[in-house]
Amino acid sequence: MANRPQPQFPEPNTEAYWEGVKEGELRYQQCNSCGEIVFYPRQHCPACLSDDLAWKASKGDGTVYTFSVIRQNRMPGFAELGAYSVAYVDLDEGFRMLSSIVGVEDPTKDIHIGQRVAVEFEEQDEGEYPIPVFRPVG
Repeated sequence: MANRPQPQFPEPNTEAYWEGVKEGELRYQQCNSCGEIVFYPRQHCPACLSDDLAWKASKGDGTVYTFSVIRQNRMPGFAELGAYSVAYVDLDEGFRMLSSIVGVEDPTKDIHIGQRVAVEFEEQDEGEYPIPVFRPVG
């Protein structure tokens, strides 16, 4: 099991996001003033600058927008993973997030742009917050 970095609190912009992760929810924000979907979490809408943002729970379904495969990494928490992916995933609710595609035998061959994926939460050996990752579906 990985030991990926954990969030450091207090951190007002992302605390609700990480609490959602602990509950098995992938959360994002939506502006109540203009309707803009907001991700990564922040205090103001990037479109209209309103601070009237609501938290929503994503279904966690999306599509691989692009990806890269890391073959060597000496950073603790990632070194033991071997080859792994770093991917941008377009969620069906309208936001894009950076994550990893898991559950494939060979990330150099088994991941492709446009592939449908679903979120799952990877528990960590150390730390209380699981990490949202994506697994191919269908």
